[in-house]
Amino acid sequence: MDGVFLAGANFERSAALTPIELSALKETALVNTLRSCQLFAGLPVPDLKHIAAISVLKHLEKGDYLFHEGEPSRGFYVVQQGAINVHRVSSQGKEQVIHVFRPGESFAEATLASEVGFPADARALESSQVLLVQKPEFIALLRRAPELALRMLGSMSQHLRVLVGLLDDLTLKDVETRLANWLIKRCPDPEGQAPVRIELTMTKRVLAAELGTVSETFSRTLAKFREHGLIQVKGKTVTVLAPAKLNGLLRQHLGE
Repeated sequence: MDGVFLAGANFERSAALTPIELSALKETALVNTLRSCQLFAGLPVPDLKHIAAISVLKHLEKGDYLFHEGEPSRGFYVVQQGAINVHRVSSQGKEQVIHVFRPGESFAEATLASEVGFPADARALESSQVLLVQKPEFIALLRRAPELALRMLGSMSQHLRVLVGLLDDLTLKDVETRLANWLIKRCPDPEGQAPVRIELTMTKRVLAAELGTVSETFSRTLAKFREHGLIQVKGKTVTVLAPAKLNGLLRQHLGE
């Protein structure tokens, strides 16, 4: 469903605003969403306003599809709220999660340079809101303002490094290695001995999907880590008891 929603706005107060004031408030909300995205990091406000002017906010309920594999691309997306599961479905019907995108992350940028449709499906894991940066208007904007394209190159190179890192994580050989790697990345000192508490911001089912596995295998791996004295789990809190010990297991699995 297309529409503009101002996250956290006071609607009683905004209803009393003039059309010009309401338009300015909406523009500010869009600019703030764009500013939070790594792809647009460092761009000046005038550039962000140009992009905001060609963008549309879309609201999705849990389970709603944003797009399906093969559909023509209307542009690329920036997550404002919620979580979007981008995945592919095999011929056997098995869903393979590519990545779960969360606030401040962008996806489907590759479709800007291709006439081929979306290469995967995208579905909301919870009530979500995304910003659609419309493809024809964005390409036209880059042609009118080549300096904007140049400024974005630096941001896009950093964005690519992040995506390559995600790909590296997905190609690790087994679930134990992927989970250990995920936990170690969230420890300030991977060689430390002091316990580190990690609050899960998603359900275990969603985290399992992001790690490329199913809930049952994920739970068995957590249980194995507990049995070996590597972690403690209480509700949505995972405590890495000694990061150095877990990091040693990770290096062993990676053959280092």
